[in-house]
Amino acid sequence: MPYNVLMPTIKRIGVLTGGGDCPGLNAVIRAVTKTAMHIYGLEVYGIEDGFLGLIQNRMRPLSWNDVSNILTLGGTILGTSNQANPQHFALDRGGKIAWTDVTDRVYDHLRANEIDAVVCIGGDGTMTGAANLINHGINCIGVPKTIDNDLEGCERTFGFETAVHTASECLDKIHTTAMSHHRVMVVEVMGRNAGWLALHTGVASGSDIILMPEIPYDLDKVCEVLHKRSRAGKRFSIMCVSEGSKPKGGDVVVLRRVETSPDPIRLGGIANKLVADIEAATKLEARATILGHIQRGGSPTPGDRVLATMFGYHALDLLMHGAEGQLVVLSGGKLGAVPIESVAGKQRTVPLDDPLVLAARAVGTDFGD
Repeated sequence: MPYNVLMPTIKRIGVLTGGGDCPGLNAVIRAVTKTAMHIYGLEVYGIEDGFLGLIQNRMRPLSWNDVSNILTLGGTILGTSNQANPQHFALDRGGKIAWTDVTDRVYDHLRANEIDAVVCIGGDGTMTGAANLINHGINCIGVPKTIDNDLEGCERTFGFETAVHTASECLDKIHTTAMSHHRVMVVEVMGRNAGWLALHTGVASGSDIILMPEIPYDLDKVCEVLHKRSRAGKRFSIMCVSEGSKPKGGDVVVLRRVETSPDPIRLGGIANKLVADIEAATKLEARATILGHIQRGGSPTPGDRVLATMFGYHALDLLMHGAEGQLVVLSGGKLGAVPIESVAGKQRTVPLDDPLVLAARAVGTDFGD
């Protein structure tokens, strides 16, 4: 269907935030809701806790006042969940987990609430869930969210800039204590299987070594760089490390497993492993800092507020002009759209020849390879 035909049949939409929380979610909720009301005269229902709200039929009308004064607010007023995929939902059956497809239940709840389409704000997991709904006749429009910046087809997701800003501020503070105590400071950032957050934070903070999933590290090479700096009179070193980093021929460090989640692996702890390995190999004093969920919190930067507002507006513009199953994307600096099904289950990783990788190498940053 061409996107230039206004869709008068759409009267009520739902909006949900899925997966991990992220600065800018409320800015998107605000933009979606106010555009729907102000431009198209639609009713908007907020779906609580992502897909879990669809499964449990927890939805409520949103008013203009509900979404006012939330542009700068971190988190999400609707709540979120990263343990609810309608196609693969954990049900407790006599103390045992039974994985069940409850998509029909979601369909019935949406029809009962007379919701004609759903704006799904989330990352690759949320888009995988949305793709399933689309296959069952539910129109979903996706808005790309993740501090990891790893959504296929989109060069920048909202929340990423804020996370880089937050992590870089933390690295700046760690820099001063590293100087004072003459230590190797290993700072672990999020990112899962993509190194965008580590790369941008590492460059922004002037880290001496950046480790990320796309470039498996050689511990001997890392220690050689640290020794070389020490011999040159550099009495401290800063390492920015992605949680998904792994040694050559080795594997990632798994913090824990959440068996009720569609994606049960939780990464974390690579910084602690590196500190132990570095101290054993070099006798240099090292400390680990894991930034954790601080990267997902706080007020979004002005850049993320603007991007989130544009994404939310564009989602409604697409929907009301005939789009079905599309994800809003930023590509070549311009807003566009790609089919949600084309990005479901995929992750955008850092190319080895990314311009920022090349620039970092040019100024002497090491990647452990």
